[in-house]
Amino acid sequence: MTWSETEYVAYLQGERRAYAWVMRRYGGMTLTESWAEALGAYPYESSDEPYRGLVFHDDAWHWAMLALYGHGYTVERPELVGPPAEYLALG
Repeated sequence: MTWSETEYVAYLQGERRAYAWVMRRYGGMTLTESWAEALGAYPYESSDEPYRGLVFHDDAWHWAMLALYGHGYTVERPELVGPPAEYLALG
């Protein structure tokens, strides 16, 4: 996908915001901790990166659940397979 810089940065910020929300809500992190995690999970990639934005192929909910509960979260925590309405309202 070809992103304009404005589109990429807006999408990146939205995914960071959603990831940080999950880390606060489900991971018990502070605002500062959750944003540090979000920045680590969603670093800025320059426009010349060959796979820029590949992390967007799954939404922040999925990546945050993997970070908090591991690859088996969909089996071990089936209630977390999909995000709640609160999360969906972020976007």
